Amino acid sequence: MTVLLEVDRLVKHYTLPRQRLLGRPPQVAALQGVSFVLQAGRSLGVVGESGSGKSTLARLVMALEPPTAGAVRFDGLDLQSLAPAALRRARADFQMVFQDPFGSLDPRQNVGRIVAEPLTARSGRPGSTSRAEQQAQVGAMLDAVGLRAADAGKYPHEFSGGQRQRIAIARALVTSPRLIVADEPVSALDVSVQAQVLNLMQDLQDRLGVTYLLISHDLAVVDRVCDGVLVLYQGRIVEQGSPETLFQAAAHPYTRALMDALPRAQPGVRRQPLAPVIPVAASGGCAYAARCPLRQAQCLVEPPRLRALNLGLGQTHHAACHRAEQVQAGWAPA
Repeated sequence: MTVLLEVDRLVKHYTLPRQRLLGRPPQVAALQGVSFVLQAGRSLGVVGESGSGKSTLARLVMALEPPTAGAVRFDGLDLQSLAPAALRRARADFQMVFQDPFGSLDPRQNVGRIVAEPLTARSGRPGSTSRAEQQAQVGAMLDAVGLRAADAGKYPHEFSGGQRQRIAIARALVTSPRLIVADEPVSALDVSVQAQVLNLMQDLQDRLGVTYLLISHDLAVVDRVCDGVLVLYQGRIVEQGSPETLFQAAAHPYTRALMDALPRAQPGVRRQPLAPVIPVAASGGCAYAARCPLRQAQCLVEPPRLRALNLGLGQTHHAACHRAEQVQAGWAPA
């Protein structure tokens, strides 16, 4: 299959406010050498708790911010090397659905103008696409996401949260993009509405062949929609594989902790909160060592590399843990 998106050793540092008059301002590393490829027509989920680097990755893939190092290539084009005009044209092929359906739509514009805005931005001037053509495209897109063409004259406040997210998806799809970056697209919605939006995304993928990069903190959402999963922790990939292998044989303690923290509809079974950070003497070792109940001396001094594992499930799986085989086998500390 064709590789549509390639992220190559992506690094992003943010400079914090200067604490002293002298010396260099402190920095925080949001991403630290993230690499992956996404094939056309497939869906990749990126999961992790708040602060793991998920939204930073989304912004860099969308070329909304420049990376500190590394590259993002869309269909073979290095996005950072493109001139502003060329990048504007390229953006018609990759669009974004934001987390908050209440804050991502302009309340002063009606739905027709909101959905048509990417068409105007792509053309470069408001009058280049006729009003009739825009209305036809907007009406078709609203119909595709389960709304009505007549809804184009309404305003965002007249819709529910799920309907607003459908409008946001229509806006993202109106230019017929090849890639959709969805940053927590259902986290602000009720559970019943989440299911509707996820069903819509899967249906649109089946009909239109769109590729998804889905950012989420919810493993259950990723399991439902995605073909592959990346688990991020402090800006690093700690595990990578299919949802099937991830849920059957998670090989990193952090992934296991995320799974244990999921709500369970089982009487007498309580979810386990994520472990707190425990101060340990670590120097250049595993980033998760401070929270890991399985840490050993090696973990404190030697960072684990992301390596392929033989899980016997017929699928490629990678984990960055010195004791990945033991974790996968269900080993637990005494």
